[in-house]
Amino acid sequence: MTRRARRRRITSDRGAAAVEFALLLPMLLLIVFGIVDFGRAINAQITLTQAAREGARALSLGQADYQARAQQAAIGLSGVTVTDLPDSKGVTGCPAGSEQNGDDAVVQVTYTFTFDTPIGSAFGPTKTLTAEGVIPCET
Repeated sequence: MTRRARRRRITSDRGAAAVEFALLLPMLLLIVFGIVDFGRAINAQITLTQAAREGARALSLGQADYQARAQQAAIGLSGVTVTDLPDSKGVTGCPAGSEQNGDDAVVQVTYTFTFDTPIGSAFGPTKTLTAEGVIPCET
């Protein structure tokens, strides 16, 4: 092969890397944005689970501020809703003598998660996350 033929072959591949990058960039961005939104959602769910446990613990001890305790435990999440649910026997809260009856304190925490990236918005603009904490009554 002559020098001129080699030179033409080298120069013909000149923009191939830029074209390949342009074709793969959207797929790479989809993956990165998906990881970001999924990680945020998992973090919010873990925080909600901890908040529900904290609220159920406070309720099982007969503390009236169980809602405030659960909301404080939901660090970084605003607009958290805390609800006292009935246990399997239909009892809400922990009335006097409930520890002898085997009653449970059941607290549900709800949060509306908003996606930050366009990829997460494909599942809808928001997603409602819930967590439930159940602890035997101790009052």
